[in-house]
Amino acid sequence: MNSMKDWTDRIPQAARDYLEGRRLDEVECIVADIAGVARGKAMPASKFQFQDRFFLPNSIFLQTITGEWTDNPSGAFTEPDMILVPDFSTATAAPWTADWTLQIIHDVEDQQGNPVPIAPRNVLKRVLSLYEAEGWKPVVAPEMEFFLVARNVDPNQPIIPPMGRSGRRAAAKQAYSMSAVDEYGKVIDDIYDFAELQGFEIDGILQEGGAGQIEINLAHGDPVELADQIFYFKRLIREAALRHDCFATFMAKPIEGEPGSAMHIHQSVIDIETGENIFSDEKGGETEAFLHCIAGLQTHLPAVIALLAPYVNSYRRYVPDFAAPINLEWGRDNRTTGLRVPISGPAARRIENRLAGMDCNPYLGLAASLACAYLGLKEQQMPKPECLGDAYMSAEDVPVNLGDALDLFSEDAKIRDVLGHEFCAVYEAVKRNEYKEFLQVISPWEREHLLLNV
Repeated sequence: MNSMKDWTDRIPQAARDYLEGRRLDEVECIVADIAGVARGKAMPASKFQFQDRFFLPNSIFLQTITGEWTDNPSGAFTEPDMILVPDFSTATAAPWTADWTLQIIHDVEDQQGNPVPIAPRNVLKRVLSLYEAEGWKPVVAPEMEFFLVARNVDPNQPIIPPMGRSGRRAAAKQAYSMSAVDEYGKVIDDIYDFAELQGFEIDGILQEGGAGQIEINLAHGDPVELADQIFYFKRLIREAALRHDCFATFMAKPIEGEPGSAMHIHQSVIDIETGENIFSDEKGGETEAFLHCIAGLQTHLPAVIALLAPYVNSYRRYVPDFAAPINLEWGRDNRTTGLRVPISGPAARRIENRLAGMDCNPYLGLAASLACAYLGLKEQQMPKPECLGDAYMSAEDVPVNLGDALDLFSEDAKIRDVLGHEFCAVYEAVKRNEYKEFLQVISPWEREHLLLNV
């Protein structure tokens, strides 16, 4: 790079507008780790302009959510440097900072210039390359659910809803209530403002069924771009909440007795040559490819639940009658099923995967769901008969804990082929380490009911 102008000319218009007439102070060079946490480094813009790559150790992908380190399944723990290469198309503002800062997501390569296979963004790109080799392009539209909660600085205390502008705590069972959204309107206003400054399009914001639970819908588009947006949105939303003395949490089940938070994934597939949705035929009817994708999801989703529900808390969400699936039934316009076919015209025909929790890494959640559909297209099997009633009345076929989910993940050879064996080995090692840590914790329930009674 020879000058600041050389790279600022390559960034999106929204980032250029943000910097118009101002001097850029800092650049944050970031990547998503296994958990979806932003890792990287910040540096003065005056230094960033003279570098075209940066370095981080590969151990960032071996760290658990608690900060512990997992042994590298592929060899010694030597922590070699990886190369971070800026993807300037991802440059966006960090409008909550005190100075003028841009965030830039970086691609992760080894020292020979090859994509690092354990980097979550690269896992998603790997899956998309398999689609491209067949002449297909997936399209996704994610929904993000999260809770605004009162500040909680003591992990031993339960999470409670935030105080609204009325002076009362947010109430549950107020789905789609506009007055409920207005209770924390200042946080919503900041979310909109930050999103606009970052160049993100929000399709809509609504109140969900939980106390202080909000859903944000994003416009459909390219899976990598949407995963990047969710990665950014999580930080954006947290920062907006902190401005108003509350927390935003993407934990799957933060409040006992309340619904959990999902990342529903709407997905379809476009024929690259024709630009048409392969789920619809010339007369607007459903194609066999559409049914094959449903069958692929039914067959292989159990093996990727460990990616869609990555923590012990994630499995508290899969309970009947709490707006979360307990099995892999499918149905048209049926929200009790794990796989829902929404009402749409032929061009927008799609499958909604309702299994993913909002606590999943967005790159890995999308990669996992798309991997199952890809295998369905290749295997060309037919799904189980459509569920026409209440799917909660059907048998449960979703793993009930992280240990069981990891066992299924380790057994599906086809899924491991699609996602990459090295990634799968690292992911499983990290998650088994986390699960082992959790099992060492003595819970309040155990102290309350077992201490003096057994």
